[in-house]
Amino acid sequence: MRILISNDDGIYSPGITALAKVAARFGEVRIVAPDVEQSSMSHAITASRPLRYKRIRLDDFTAYRVNGTPADCVALGTHHWGHVDLVLSGINLGLNLGNSCWHSGTLAAAKQAALLGVRGIAISTFVSENKEPDFNKLELYLAKVLDLLLEEKTMSLVNVNLPEKPRGIRWTRQSARTRWVAQFTGSPSRRCRERRKGRTAGPPSTTGSQSRRCVSI
Repeated sequence: MRILISNDDGIYSPGITALAKVAARFGEVRIVAPDVEQSSMSHAITASRPLRYKRIRLDDFTAYRVNGTPADCVALGTHHWGHVDLVLSGINLGLNLGNSCWHSGTLAAAKQAALLGVRGIAISTFVSENKEPDFNKLELYLAKVLDLLLEEKTMSLVNVNLPEKPRGIRWTRQSARTRWVAQFTGSPSRRCRERRKGRTAGPPSTTGSQSRRCVSI
């Protein structure tokens, strides 16, 4: 299986190498990511200047840094690799919940994959002002999520959010309020209950799962 990895935090973000290390258990990994941070770029693409890329070594992985957006990176990466089975975007430094899905570059990379006919999974985690996430602690749940999602072959676009200290995994529906949730397995910090007016039935929302410290899918 060929797995293309991108993000919006930039190619030197610790989240992308943490994701690549777990993804390497499931297939051949290649990283194509922006050369600088592109957070909140949404689904912007570059049309007014040439796109350039440079091959680098990132830990043990073949990687390319691109002077473009997350969507550019996925389009470029899938084109040059010839055939890609799965696109992973992340691990984003900060949750993508509620209405933040509209301007998330992390989600845009996964959406670009879906537009190209490739499965896309966006992965984000909680981050505080005082410390970076402990990716070693998230590794177990990240591997479980990928193992679970690889069996769900009909899902072309999935949004995953990891709490700081996961307690489990939940399937959730996308919340349209405050924070973004697409297709989650659980969310970490609130009650698994939809808080939108008039919406109390159905599966828990992504924001709700986070309050219970579940990984939301």
